[in-house]
Amino acid sequence: MTIGLAHAELMAVLAAVTGNEPRVMTVRGGEALPSGPFELGHRTLQSGLREWVQEQTGHPVGYLEQLYTFADRDRNNDILGGRTISISYLGLVREQETLGAGRPSWHGWYEYLPWEDMRAGRPEILDDIVARLNAWGAGNQKDAIQRRRSVDFLFGLDHDWNEDFALQRYELLYQAGLVSEAGDASQVNFGRPMFADHRRILATGIARLRAKIKYRPVVFEVMPESFSMLQLQKAVEALAGLPLHKQNFRRMIEQQQLVEETGETSDDAPGRPAKIFRYRRAIVEERALSGSRLPVSRY
Repeated sequence: MTIGLAHAELMAVLAAVTGNEPRVMTVRGGEALPSGPFELGHRTLQSGLREWVQEQTGHPVGYLEQLYTFADRDRNNDILGGRTISISYLGLVREQETLGAGRPSWHGWYEYLPWEDMRAGRPEILDDIVARLNAWGAGNQKDAIQRRRSVDFLFGLDHDWNEDFALQRYELLYQAGLVSEAGDASQVNFGRPMFADHRRILATGIARLRAKIKYRPVVFEVMPESFSMLQLQKAVEALAGLPLHKQNFRRMIEQQQLVEETGETSDDAPGRPAKIFRYRRAIVEERALSGSRLPVSRY
């Protein structure tokens, strides 16, 4: 244990979509996000992270961007009175098996943030969350009105659910003491906890990616080389946590010329064979510069 000191580390929120479920790479049996020390020999932070991830997991990272720097005092319980500075990155990969004891493992996003999955409608856990948040808000008469407005706004009670507010929802639960990371283990905990503030960092990555897929075609980084239109839609739905309108989704993909037919079909699903597509790399690279929107719309 280090006392009274600070050290820097690189941390990765590595996301994949497997079996129509969004997944995140973890260590410590799912309790933490992968991280490692920043070495002075690294030419850049990004190259250092790519090297570290490749070394630890054998996973080549496709899309990678810096997410946020977390440096609150005492955010890491291993450093009493000190500070851990975590420079976090969001990366997209295709899930591969990790072999050997102590190697990273994959877990579903919604193990940790179950209230964020609206694909099958509003989950039952939200009723309990809202009730407890309202009870917490009413306990402080001075701030009761503002707290109630925050609950209504973030949890979609007075308007449509906004998937981009994943971080703000987690932080409100933290403020209300409804997650164990807030320090009171006797309180009810919604979702699987993580070490220190790693679940907050995961929520930050989810919020960033949900916003990103609306104007950058980064979803192709988690897709296989060829896929059906339904597979592509399911991947976007998994990341957004929302159902998409089938016709609108396909129309938008076709209008933006993001994919092309391979000439092959798949008969894995019931009904007539589905056409198989691949993304048009030249178009995707061009769209990454000019902007491209994938439709995240509700029924």
